[in-house]
Amino acid sequence: MVKSNSRIKTVNFAWIAVLIFSFQTGLAQKIELSAKSFQVPILKELEATTLLRLELHVPEAATTAWLQEISLQFKGTTRLNDIKGVRVFSSNADSVYAAAEKKNTTALFALHTSPLQKEQLMLSGNLRLNTGRNYIWVAVSIAPDIPLQNKIGLQAGSMRVNKQVLTIPKSESAVFRVGSAVRQLLQDNVHTSRIPGMATAKNGDLLVIYDARYESARDLQGDIDIGLNRSTDKGATWQPFQVIMDKGSWGNLPEKFNGISDPCILVDPKTGTIFVAGLWMYGVLDADGKWTEGLTDTSKNWNHQWKAKGSQPGFSPKETAQFLLTKSTDHGKTWSEPINLTAQCKRPDWWLWAPAPGSGIVLKDGTLVFPTQGRDATGKAFSNITYSRDGGKSWITSNPALEESTTECMAVELSDGSIMLNMRTNSNKGLIGAGNGRSVAITKDLGKSWKEHETSRKALIEPVCMASLYKHRYMVAGKEKSVLLFLNPHSYTKRDHITLQVSYDDGKTWPVSKHILLDELSGRGYSSISSVDTNTIGLLYESSQAQLVFQQIPITEIIE
Repeated sequence: MVKSNSRIKTVNFAWIAVLIFSFQTGLAQKIELSAKSFQVPILKELEATTLLRLELHVPEAATTAWLQEISLQFKGTTRLNDIKGVRVFSSNADSVYAAAEKKNTTALFALHTSPLQKEQLMLSGNLRLNTGRNYIWVAVSIAPDIPLQNKIGLQAGSMRVNKQVLTIPKSESAVFRVGSAVRQLLQDNVHTSRIPGMATAKNGDLLVIYDARYESARDLQGDIDIGLNRSTDKGATWQPFQVIMDKGSWGNLPEKFNGISDPCILVDPKTGTIFVAGLWMYGVLDADGKWTEGLTDTSKNWNHQWKAKGSQPGFSPKETAQFLLTKSTDHGKTWSEPINLTAQCKRPDWWLWAPAPGSGIVLKDGTLVFPTQGRDATGKAFSNITYSRDGGKSWITSNPALEESTTECMAVELSDGSIMLNMRTNSNKGLIGAGNGRSVAITKDLGKSWKEHETSRKALIEPVCMASLYKHRYMVAGKEKSVLLFLNPHSYTKRDHITLQVSYDDGKTWPVSKHILLDELSGRGYSSISSVDTNTIGLLYESSQAQLVFQQIPITEIIE
C-alpha cells in the first residue's frame, strides 16, 4: 500500500475500528483489536477471495490467549446463497499475499462449506494467539453462476477470546463487487496476459484482446501473440483462448524475435467490421540502433521499442517496429491476415509509430479513429490519432498532440464533434500533489492542430500508467444522453486503487462523489471500458486478484 501522502483516496469502502478491551478471565493486561476490509473484486473462478483482516495484539505479560469464536455479518449481500463458503485463517504476516506464499505460517481457524441462509454466521474453533501481533483473515467463496451485478456484504461482528466476547463497534458494512477472472497466470500455457482492450461487437458479443506473453511477463521483444476471448452472455462466461495475431518464425527468426504487442480494438457500428491493431518487432536493434545478426532460439539479446534506440527511423522491419492491422467480419470468430500500415502512415524520420493499447472510437460521421503513439525524430515520445474516412481502406496519421512527452492515450468524441485525447504523461513520474495529472488535448480537425484542454495536468492523477477514457450512451425518457468514463489507478506513485470516474460535462469536471473504487490493492493497472448494453458498463482491468478481471456496473449507479 502507498503511504497516505502519496495518493488521494477518493472512496473509502474499507472501515477501520480500534477498541481496547480489558479481560477479566486471566489476561493481566489489555489486548488491542482492529479490523479492516479490503475493496477487491470477488472472482467467480477463484477458490476464495480474502476480504477482511482482524488484527489482535496480545501483550507480553498476558496469560495464554485462545481465539474460540468469530461472528460475521453479511448485510448488504444481494443474495445470501451466492456465498458458498467462508474460510477464517491466521497468519503471522500482515499481508494476505505474503501469508499465502508462506503456507507454513498460516493456520486454519474455521471453515464453512455450505451456502449461507442467514445474514449472521458464527464460526467456532480453537486457535492459540501469539504474544504480539496476530492476523486473522476472512475469505469468501462465491457460486460460479452468481450474476455479475450482485454484491457481497461483509463485516465482523464479535470475537470470543478466553470465553470473553468482544464486540467490534458497529461500522458501515463493506460491500464488494463480483467479477470474472478472464485471464489468470499460466492459463492456456501463457505465462502472462497483459495490455487489455475490450469492445462490444455489433451482435452484442464482448471481445477481450491482450498480449499473450508465453515465456515471461516482460514487454517486447519476446514470444508474444495477440490473444482474444469472446463472451456471448455479456461477460458471465468466456469462450476459449484464441490467437488472432501471430508472426510465427517470420524472416528465419524464432518466435521470441517476432513478438506482437499493445493491441487496440475498434468496432465499426455501421458494417460490424472489427479492427485490431498491434505492434510487431522483428529481431533486435541494440542500444545504438544497430541490427543484431545471427539470432537463434538460444540468443538472449533483448531491447524494447521505447528503450534506447530499440526502434529507429525508416520503414523496414530491420529498422523500425511495425504497425499491423487485422480485421474480422463475423463478430470476432475469424480474423484476416494482418496488413502492415507502417509505410502508409509512419513519417520516415520518426523512431516509432505504434498503436496505443485499449480501444478506438468511431465518430458520428463514420470516421474510424485509433489512438496512437510514437517517438519523433529526436526519440521523444508523443501521442496522436490515426484515422480512416473510407471504412478502413486507407489510414492517415495526425500530428503529435502536445509538446509534452506523452505515450499511451485514449480518445472520445465530445458533444461539439471535437476529439479529446487523454494521455499518459511521463513528467508525472514521482510527482506527488499539485502538477500531477493526465495531459489532455482537443482537436477539431482530426489532429492537424491541437489545443491543450483546461483540465490538462490538473484533474486526473496517475502513477504514469495507461488509462481508459470512454463515452457511454444511454436513454432517458426516449432521449439519448451520454457520460464520459475514466478508469485508472487513482494514485500518485503506485498502480493501486483502480477507480472509475464519471464526467457529465464533456470532461470539465470529475465529481469525487461519483468515484467507484474497484480494487485498492496493487496490480499492473491497464484497463478498457465498453458498453455491454445501454444500461450496463463493462470494465476490464489488470487486477490484484487476477491478470485480467471483468466487472459490470449498472448505469443507474453512475447517472445523476
